[in-house]
Amino acid sequence: MRVAFPLAALLLASLALAQDAPKKPAPPPDDPQESSSRDSRVDTTPPKDDAKNHPNSEEAVSDLTTSPGSSSDVQEFHPWNPYKANKDVQVGDFYFKRKNYKGALDRYKDALYYKPNDAVATFRMAECEEKLGNKEEARKYFEQYLKILPDGPLAKEAHAQLAKLEKAK
Repeated sequence: MRVAFPLAALLLASLALAQDAPKKPAPPPDDPQESSSRDSRVDTTPPKDDAKNHPNSEEAVSDLTTSPGSSSDVQEFHPWNPYKANKDVQVGDFYFKRKNYKGALDRYKDALYYKPNDAVATFRMAECEEKLGNKEEARKYFEQYLKILPDGPLAKEAHAQLAKLEKAK
C-alpha cells in the first residue's frame, strides 16, 4: 500500500504536466485554397463542357439572384422547414379564430416562406384577405390554392368563394 500511493500520485502528476505542455499548432497549408482535410475536399467547379450541355442554365436561375441586374454569384434560397411552416399555420389559425385577421395573415405568410406552395396556408391567406376586404388579393390566393390542389379538400369552398367574389364585383 505504501508503494501504490506514491505511484498513483506520480502518475497523476505526469498527466497534469502533459496536459499543461504547449501544443504545437498544425502547419498552415502550402496553398491557401487547400483544405485542411484532404479527405473532405469537394471539387465544386463545373465540368469543362457544362456550358455546352446546359446552354440556358444561367437564365433558368436568373430570378434567384439577390437583386435585379446583379452579376453576383450569390443566389438567395429560402430555408425549407415544414415543421416551422406547420407551426406558423397553427398560430395563424389561433389568430383567425380570435378574428385577428392581420396577425393570422402574417403567420400564414411566414408559413409560405418556410414551405412555398403550402395549400392550407394559401387557402387561409385567401380567407384572411377576404375578411380584411382585399378582394383581389383573396381572389389571387383562392386561385393559387386551386392550382396547388385542384381537387383538394377545400377546392369546393374555394370555387364557392371565387363565385361569391365574382358576384361582388
